[in-house]
Amino acid sequence: MVEVSQMIDSDVFLAFSTYATIVVLKMLLMGPMTGYYRMTRKAFSNLEDTTIHGRNEEDKKKFLRTDPDVERVRRCHQNDLENIVPFVVIGLLYALSGPALSTALLHFRVFVGSRFLHTVAYLLPLPQPCRGASWTVGMVTTFSMGYRLLRTNLVL
Repeated sequence: MVEVSQMIDSDVFLAFSTYATIVVLKMLLMGPMTGYYRMTRKAFSNLEDTTIHGRNEEDKKKFLRTDPDVERVRRCHQNDLENIVPFVVIGLLYALSGPALSTALLHFRVFVGSRFLHTVAYLLPLPQPCRGASWTVGMVTTFSMGYRLLRTNLVL
């Protein structure tokens, strides 16, 4: 049986740590991007957020609105949350299961690339099927790691 310290020191775990950090940081940057879009489009969801732009209650209320650009960034961020969190959980278990480095790197790189392409396709926006295809590639990659994890480590 492999020691936990050996698994953590492995090249696969280090690669996973690198790629997981990249996509988590990308996901975290979506919050400030949403804030930027809210400020530049003057579209807020909470009355207290309008204080900078409005002097009185009536002025403030006109900034309580939805904006298509803000909503697009929010949906992109939501999609990151729905896809990156499962990647981190399954990817961690996969990395600790002792896969071949080349296979693990392929999974990690394809997922990270698909998430960046998805974000670009969502925010520009690029015509479909760019966004849908990049989402599908990321999802299939995560399922592939999960399948390999279950197949090699299934205990019944």
